[in-house]
Amino acid sequence: MQKFTTGFLIILLIAGGFIGHAQTVSTASLLKEMTDFNAVTYWPKPYYSAGQASSYDRHSISPDKPGWFANGDNSQFIRVEQNEGHKEYVMLDQEGPGALVRFWLTTFKRAGKLRIYFDNNPIPEIVIPSYDLMKIDLKPGPALLIPHSSYQPLEKGGSTLYLPMPYAKHCKVTWEDAQPEIKEPRYYQINFRKYDPSTTVRTFSLKEARSLTTLLDKVNTQLLNPVNVSKGKQSLINQTILPKQTASVNLPKGTNAVKFLSIEVSTQDNQSLEKLLRSTILKIKFDGEQSVECPISDFSGSGVGGRPLQSWYRTVTGDGKIISRWTMPYQKSATVSLENQSDQSVSITLKAISQPYSWNSNSMYFHAHWKFSEKVPIKKWDETSGAIEWQLSKIKGKGIFLGDSFAVFNHMHTWYGEGDQKLYVDGETFPSEFGTGAEDYYNTSWAPVVLYQSPFANAPRADTEDSYGHNTFTRTRNLDGVTFKTDFKYDLEMLGWAHGEADCAATTYWYGFR
Repeated sequence: MQKFTTGFLIILLIAGGFIGHAQTVSTASLLKEMTDFNAVTYWPKPYYSAGQASSYDRHSISPDKPGWFANGDNSQFIRVEQNEGHKEYVMLDQEGPGALVRFWLTTFKRAGKLRIYFDNNPIPEIVIPSYDLMKIDLKPGPALLIPHSSYQPLEKGGSTLYLPMPYAKHCKVTWEDAQPEIKEPRYYQINFRKYDPSTTVRTFSLKEARSLTTLLDKVNTQLLNPVNVSKGKQSLINQTILPKQTASVNLPKGTNAVKFLSIEVSTQDNQSLEKLLRSTILKIKFDGEQSVECPISDFSGSGVGGRPLQSWYRTVTGDGKIISRWTMPYQKSATVSLENQSDQSVSITLKAISQPYSWNSNSMYFHAHWKFSEKVPIKKWDETSGAIEWQLSKIKGKGIFLGDSFAVFNHMHTWYGEGDQKLYVDGETFPSEFGTGAEDYYNTSWAPVVLYQSPFANAPRADTEDSYGHNTFTRTRNLDGVTFKTDFKYDLEMLGWAHGEADCAATTYWYGFR
């Protein structure tokens, strides 16, 4: 009887694993995936590629043709349809199977109707009586439906919706304006997954979404209050590191994953803290290869100064302590080092907590890479002769891009972030993700110079109202991660409201194969 029970359990475990990989994609399964720190460490199964529809300026055709830096990136649509006597401007028209995973928009006056159609049904599943996602007839919760820092309930401003909406066959999103012709600027970005044709998907419905109240409440609680792992094998560095010296610790041998990493710098002086967080470099080797090399402050997402940040993957307390919840797996060995590149000693405490990890052929290593450039030229958005694109990252290999931190010292007394982001995958000559402005990419709008926090996008530093000085934006990805099989590239147009320059630093986070 005992043998039968054990064998039966083994069969169940094997079957459970198989079923887990072949499971139906649904709103519920995607919500659960959002709060699984381990999920992003595996190459996705079922596989998906990432796409985006946006209102980018359609004069942008090719880098070698006029209009590449054109900035009329609003009220641009795929086509216009006549439907029962009214116009519908098509924002997205995508064959399935797939899933909407991020919906960003903004405008001034919002009168009109936003419609989302699934599986070629002529009747929309969702009708929002305004160009305002906050008016959706659902309560996804504050972690999944986020007003921008500029949001005003009556008129100006936008919002971002992270409620996943899967579809089996087709998805179309349209806008019907209250005016015969569109006069207000309509900006949008819609990120979606494209699954392999064989993937089984249960199409989103309002009825099902309303039945997921308990799950939605749980997901919101987890995203807004992520739990730090406290159980596991601890590895410590607790010492004063002399100038130009390095302190290291080996992590537990075997197949494990770092589930929690905290770093705390002790100092009485805020100026010293800012300097030491930037000049102390975090380095991590997994299985003999260095995958992380980044200043502590930039690794944390807070840029210069270690300002407070609260997000799904990271927390910064503002008093010199940073916390990382990125899952970082390895097969045999790992070493964490802190290199003091400054001319003064740094007293520092690092704690890593590791737990056993189930490594398989789909497992990937965590990476964080830092890049810095001084005096990057910025051109006025309507005088783009000589404009450049600053490359935040360029990756060779196979993996998933999961976000970045963009820390700027702006030398101008006016907005610098008018340029669009352009993400290229697997040798693309035209970006599969073409944005509408730097701040839009980071889940806000209208040239904000304010602090804000959310699970997947934050602005932890904004020195002055006119954007002069230090500014930091960070966005980490979850369901909207970008898969790539051979290469990935992220370029940002350096456009602003005047000619000038800025010092730019970018930290890129991704998982990849060796």
